[in-house]
Amino acid sequence: MSDSKFTVPVAQESLHSELSERSPILSLREKILAIRNGLRPGQQQMADWQSGPLAISAVPGAGKSTGMAAAAAIAIARQYERSSSRRHLVVVTFTRSAAANIKAKIRKDLKKLSLPQTGFFVYTLHGLALNIASRHPDLSGLQLENVTLITPTQSHRFIRTAVEQWIANNPERYLRLLEGHQFDGEETERLRRQSVLRTEVLPELANTVIHEAKSSGISPELLREWSKQTTDEYVILSVAAGLYEQYQNLMRSRDFIDYDDMILAALRVLENDSARRIEQNQVFAVFEDEAQDSSPLQTQLLEILASDTDNGDNSSLNLVRVGDPNQAINSTFTPADPIYFRQFCEECDRIKRLATMDQAGRSTRIIIEAANFALKWINSQQSAKTNNRQQTTYKPQLPFRLQTIRPVEVGDPQTNANPAPVGRGLELYTPRDIHHTLELLSQRVIELFGEDPTQNSAAILVRENRQGRWLAEALTTVCKECKIILYDVGERDRRSHVPQEILALLQFCDRPHSPDYLKAALEALVQRQLIPTQDLNALASLPEEFLYPGPLAAPQSESVQKTARLCRNLLRARLELPLYQLISFLALTLNYDQAELATADKLAERVNQQIASNSSMGGMLSTLSEIVSSERFEPVETEDSEERYTRRGQLTIITMHKAKGLDWDYVFIPFLHENLIPGRFWVPPQSQFLGDFTLSEVARAQIRATLHEESIIPDVTQAWEVAKHLKISEEYRLLYVAMTRAKRLVWMSAAQKAPFTWSKPENLQEQAPCPVFPALKRQFPECVVNLGALIK
Repeated sequence: MSDSKFTVPVAQESLHSELSERSPILSLREKILAIRNGLRPGQQQMADWQSGPLAISAVPGAGKSTGMAAAAAIAIARQYERSSSRRHLVVVTFTRSAAANIKAKIRKDLKKLSLPQTGFFVYTLHGLALNIASRHPDLSGLQLENVTLITPTQSHRFIRTAVEQWIANNPERYLRLLEGHQFDGEETERLRRQSVLRTEVLPELANTVIHEAKSSGISPELLREWSKQTTDEYVILSVAAGLYEQYQNLMRSRDFIDYDDMILAALRVLENDSARRIEQNQVFAVFEDEAQDSSPLQTQLLEILASDTDNGDNSSLNLVRVGDPNQAINSTFTPADPIYFRQFCEECDRIKRLATMDQAGRSTRIIIEAANFALKWINSQQSAKTNNRQQTTYKPQLPFRLQTIRPVEVGDPQTNANPAPVGRGLELYTPRDIHHTLELLSQRVIELFGEDPTQNSAAILVRENRQGRWLAEALTTVCKECKIILYDVGERDRRSHVPQEILALLQFCDRPHSPDYLKAALEALVQRQLIPTQDLNALASLPEEFLYPGPLAAPQSESVQKTARLCRNLLRARLELPLYQLISFLALTLNYDQAELATADKLAERVNQQIASNSSMGGMLSTLSEIVSSERFEPVETEDSEERYTRRGQLTIITMHKAKGLDWDYVFIPFLHENLIPGRFWVPPQSQFLGDFTLSEVARAQIRATLHEESIIPDVTQAWEVAKHLKISEEYRLLYVAMTRAKRLVWMSAAQKAPFTWSKPENLQEQAPCPVFPALKRQFPECVVNLGALIK
């Protein structure tokens, strides 16, 4: 990996000298220079890449996607210059919406270069894997016409069945779990523990370990080997290996695959010398965005694809990875782990191929100062705790990489950089309780949106969807009065509403005389605004009279007649249409938009494939019910999916996790309490008979310790401490992400009284604030809002 392959920022004199040369591609080089000059220094380092590995560590708001799109367009242009081959650039990112966004930006920059909008492909990691696997079905083992892709959750039937089969095959180990720390043999307690193990503890262990192991290429056999190095009384890794093995057998027997299988299938293809050369020879480089969210196997896939085969040196990577370890917020519930991107940055730094994008133009200066302070304060606190702890073999990493956000320099080429603050730019509130929080938040929203709400964008970032639902209900009237659009992302996107609505209508079509099914169908139609709001209980109580009123029935109102006609049309379609067309018909009836129609098509394809051997209404309902109850069915996203979250004139309620990659003029972060951020690992009372830990988190920590090549696998006590540290670190990174979503104002509050759990928001009690919140108040006293002065 020669240093000469990384081009440092080119001096202006040499560029102008180059442009003065007579060349048929002079105008192209001028256009490349124009794009490059419109970038910030960190973005320019990406644009100057020509070959070899390059790591870009970018702070929030630094313009990663803008820089990557420009760099991609310039790399494609240089490929046109130097080669007549049809090799293309592969750009990989984390989500479909991010892929659509960066694809549009690359096309725009290629248009500026007067080049065809081709020469590149943008994928999600799983999309790339599926593309490779589907081109070589004999090597990948995936016959796509015969397999079904699922997104298993803890309650998925394959997980549940794997648990039952493991229990049947391992009665002695199951009995050991049942006994726990102590057990007096009382029958009622035995039955209770059986239920907890079968429905909670073992499914959670299976779900966690399957994701962790498969995404890292770990087999059940290897897990068993690792288990021999542990001494815990439950042999947790061995139990996990057995559950994993049962799950794999079930998947194979039914021709089902999950997302990890797609990565493994692509790697099987690339193990073949001929297939690997075919794939590598189509690609001149790989650019990866959000690299901090990659798993080990995903990283391995990209490195193989990016290997330079022209010079026969597979160790030479044409790989650009862009990310921010400080925005790694998925590692405690997905196999992603920021340690791998940190390692890549360290390797690149050793060979002087690490660039830092530390200038950020998104936020006003006070927000940048607050985010930098929070990062340093949290690191210092966690470092002090680690030093005070007794010496152990485990040395935890600090939550954050020491990387300071810097405002852009004077004369920045990009417009609206570091905008002026609104009000104080940072506002810190300590309300009496959550109702006072709502009052203060509503008042500030009305002030900020002013007479013309269409000029501003704002969001309320919550830690849990339940907080979002509570806020949405409370703010509906206020927003309607002030002509502010209120958009609750959790309500709109939770588990995708499409399968649920389709199921409700199909259940009605199958049993129209059921009051419950009729009411559920009517609720779906009201939700879609296809029928007027009315007393649905009255209609559903007498289905026959509502649907087919006799001559002696009381006259129906116009709204009831309209509703009954629509319901009869649904029943007629059930009789006249073939089964495989029903879901598509219902999607059109529900007046779905483009994204929803695409999701319905995906659902129809999935259901029809699964019931091919048993094509019946019963089979369709059974399959749909399973998807709705036990799977996270991913909706199809359109290219403007992020735009609907950030529209002007709209107050968006969204979780902190989902807000990553987005920004608004004003961001509200209420309910900052210690029990949620950083929170703590809570062992449910019903499973405390096993000990003061959870099997799933201990297993996760033990697997990661082995993957990180630590000398020994931690015992249960150490693994539980590791798991707690990982959670605390990630929760603090989540707060950092939330704060850096704001452009002109971040509004933060920690009420004195709040619910212990948001499933019961009425039960208020004293709650300690998130530890960083009082520190912010001490550091920025001018930003603390005097609530007494607000009361007039």
